[in-house]
Amino acid sequence: MDSFSSYSSQQQQEWAYDSFKNFGLISPAVKSHLKLVYLSLCFALLASAVGAYLHIIWNIGGVLTTFTTLGCMSWLLAIPLQEEKKRVSLLMASALLQGASIGPLIKLAINFDPSILVMAFVGSAIVFGCFSGAAMLAKRREYLYLGGILSSGVSILLWLHFASSIFGTSLFLNFMLYFGLLVFVGYMIYDTQDIIEKAHLGDLDYVGHALTLFTDFIAVFVRILIIMMKNADEREERRKRRRD
Repeated sequence: MDSFSSYSSQQQQEWAYDSFKNFGLISPAVKSHLKLVYLSLCFALLASAVGAYLHIIWNIGGVLTTFTTLGCMSWLLAIPLQEEKKRVSLLMASALLQGASIGPLIKLAINFDPSILVMAFVGSAIVFGCFSGAAMLAKRREYLYLGGILSSGVSILLWLHFASSIFGTSLFLNFMLYFGLLVFVGYMIYDTQDIIEKAHLGDLDYVGHALTLFTDFIAVFVRILIIMMKNADEREERRKRRRD
């Protein structure tokens, strides 16, 4: 029995060591590219936090900022890679406007319970770090097959959104929340490997890649925040019923 447990622990150590050696499959140029991508992502998240704060002060978030965000993102993707400063500026503008667009949700969370907002962000950061790291440690192209599956998942979400607008049942909304969270967590894995593969092939557009990961992070964060607020509200209602 002891020999089996020692063999098992040895196997686990070897597996962990081999997994971390997979970072060696990423060339130095790609590693430098990923540093720029994640640094840009961090600044984009800071810009989105500023945008949410501006909404709390001046109430600027809404449909207009949402369409403006899409316009800035489309403009960024249309600009040549040589115009780096303009593309970085558009990335920050897109992030700031995106933060203002989700500002009403963030303001609602703060009014309900500020700790939920903190836990949702920390949870999103942990999820992003774990799944993005798993994609880096995995073999090259291992998760790229997920692209077709995730695209089908987005199509299902669109049809469910259309159905919920007609029928308006809470069952559709609950399924859309959890299924959407699953889909965009999958996109974290897929997009990370896709970015690494593109970088190996010479595509070093760190601004566009940071924008991709930023949209994944925000999509996951919004769904985690809504789920946590919904669960907290249901717990509060159950407590009131027990008191009554």
